[in-house]
Amino acid sequence: MFTGIVQATAAIAAITDRAGLRSFTLEFPEGFCQDLAIGASVATDGVCLTVTDIVSPTRANFDVMLQSLNITTLGSLREGDRVNVERAAKDGAEIGGHPLSGHVDFTGTLIERREFDNNLVWRVAVPEPFRRYVFAKGYIAVHGASLTVAEVNRQEGWFEVWLIPETRRATVFEGKRAGDRLNIEIERSTQVVVDTVREAVQESLGRLTPVLEALLNEKGLALDDFLPAPPTR
Repeated sequence: MFTGIVQATAAIAAITDRAGLRSFTLEFPEGFCQDLAIGASVATDGVCLTVTDIVSPTRANFDVMLQSLNITTLGSLREGDRVNVERAAKDGAEIGGHPLSGHVDFTGTLIERREFDNNLVWRVAVPEPFRRYVFAKGYIAVHGASLTVAEVNRQEGWFEVWLIPETRRATVFEGKRAGDRLNIEIERSTQVVVDTVREAVQESLGRLTPVLEALLNEKGLALDDFLPAPPTR
């Protein structure tokens, strides 16, 4: 498990391709690898990776399967690129963000970047199947960083987050531009609540569900718009 608080950024020192597998060598800041062991987990741009070899006091190797390369941004990384990293949380650790599994649900696209008054606002596109899980003032993880959703538009398919100067300093976010892909992990308890409520509604409405959904669609609405939002922070 991870906390969603990015601890550092690491550089891609080397990439080695094999059949169905890609190995990354990451160069970490001094001290990050203290007590790091083979088999340990490190969230890399939000993707949980396992240490396969300790190369030096500041370098470690990680193997990434083809599936992970295809459904995340890791497949597009090149030597010299930097990534957000966080070591797995220890028992009793303070959860400064929200609990993360390191299993990316989808990649969103940064469609707008607005900067003013020491704040950076991102608008991120969301694929239709995942829009139901994103709520204003709720949690979402972007490239492994726990962020608060500021605004959502499910019809147009986007959400916005605000990045404070400290977040920009401590992550790779400063270099992201419109068109870049971002690893997104939705908040698990929100997913459970939404799916449970949807199943209950569908059981209650029975065969009327498709009819109601069609009528709402004509008005530019969706059944999800009328479901209660999960508790937020």
